[in-house]
Amino acid sequence: MSNPVHAAKASYPSVQLFIAGQWRDAAAGESLAVNDPADGREVGRVALARRADLDAALTAAAAGFEIWRRTPAVERGRIMREAARLFRERADRTAQLLTLEQGKPVAEAKAEVLFACDIIEWFAEEGKRVAGRIVAPRTEGTLQQVLKEPVGPVAAFTPWNFPINQVVRKMSGALATGCSIIVKAPEETPASPAELVRAFADAGVPAGVIGLVYGVPSEISEYLIPHPVIRKVTFTGSTPVGKQLAALAGAHMKRVTMELGGHAPVIVAEDADIARAAKVAAAAKFRNAGQVCISPTRFLVQNSVRDAFVKGLVEATKSLKLGHGLETGTTLGPLANPRRVTAMERLMKDAVERGAEVATGGERIGSGGNFFAPTVLLNVPGDSLVFNEEPFGPVAAVRGFDTLDEAITEANRLPWGLAAYAFTGSLRTAHALTQGVQTGMLWINQPAPAWPEMPFGGIKDSGYGSEGGPEALEAYLNTKSVSTLCV
Repeated sequence: MSNPVHAAKASYPSVQLFIAGQWRDAAAGESLAVNDPADGREVGRVALARRADLDAALTAAAAGFEIWRRTPAVERGRIMREAARLFRERADRTAQLLTLEQGKPVAEAKAEVLFACDIIEWFAEEGKRVAGRIVAPRTEGTLQQVLKEPVGPVAAFTPWNFPINQVVRKMSGALATGCSIIVKAPEETPASPAELVRAFADAGVPAGVIGLVYGVPSEISEYLIPHPVIRKVTFTGSTPVGKQLAALAGAHMKRVTMELGGHAPVIVAEDADIARAAKVAAAAKFRNAGQVCISPTRFLVQNSVRDAFVKGLVEATKSLKLGHGLETGTTLGPLANPRRVTAMERLMKDAVERGAEVATGGERIGSGGNFFAPTVLLNVPGDSLVFNEEPFGPVAAVRGFDTLDEAITEANRLPWGLAAYAFTGSLRTAHALTQGVQTGMLWINQPAPAWPEMPFGGIKDSGYGSEGGPEALEAYLNTKSVSTLCV
């Protein structure tokens, strides 16, 4: 058992539901397999919630909300900080579970755990700063107040690519403002979000304030969203599914935050530090094997420096070590599931048929597991699938441009507007990009440090609302106007 992969598999838990402060199996006893994406083998099981489990979770969330909304913000913050402390202590173990079920290198997995702790701590403090205001009255003897109150129980739906950090933003925003929350976490990666919830439970969050369920996504969303107990819905995932859930929530007048798909452009201007731009862009591109909603995908490089940038990008790509995320030295793990391999093969075939050149990679590696070589495509036509569909995998598609206006037009061409990147040494160019690129988030001369104090969200078909910054708390709050004539 000295092999870290074997040891982790042997200790993978049977993941249960968390309802009313108790870990429990599904009422009907059903469960689903959890597989290691590196070899496709089952490592454990996760409980499958049905209607009876959801009813229990809803009842508990309603009761938990009445307790938590009356808990002072200072006390809520104390419990949240304790949860962060416990989760930080358990980082190594949680990172192993995350790598085993999702595939990312264990160093990336541990970074996700530790960043989650930062997010919790920031929201714990920000929750103490939620405040209304006193408004000057128009008549003597009148007190006019604006109050901020928690919206109510929240239903959260999260994906498998960042199974901890996608949950922790939603959970932290809800808890900081006094809301209870039911999390429908991903069935493919259930153990790591369960450990996050365990830290909150061990920190003393009252029963019912947090619920955790797994199951058939459509069954759970179609039951939770219309339910009268739920007052707010938050979802991270694909644009098509997000639109369906937003429509369902709208039919029942539920508050919604949507963080949906993207197809992030990377604009590399001729006045940029090209060597640094290639190195930074490659690191951002291949993090989590490109399975990142804000991953750079469309590389738009000024033609005068395109060859130099491509050389650096290809060198950085070839230096990656593909392997099991728990093996020493691995810098690129497998894709999370076989669906992503199929999608990559489809994109590669289409791009090559349309005239793109494969500079490196472009193919599946081995027959076991979901390994796909990190890929750089050159001279990619604008009508290719990879330039029009979110690839969500380890492929960087490159094409040139002559003028900055041309690059901005291409960046804005698609219906998404989640994230964008740019590299330039000119303040004039940076200003033009800041004003011209239609996106919710723009990083210039750097990767994507999604710090909790900054807004995190998109525009257009990439959704609406924020999961970062003070703006994130507004989605969990109702505004009440109170005017009192003092007699």
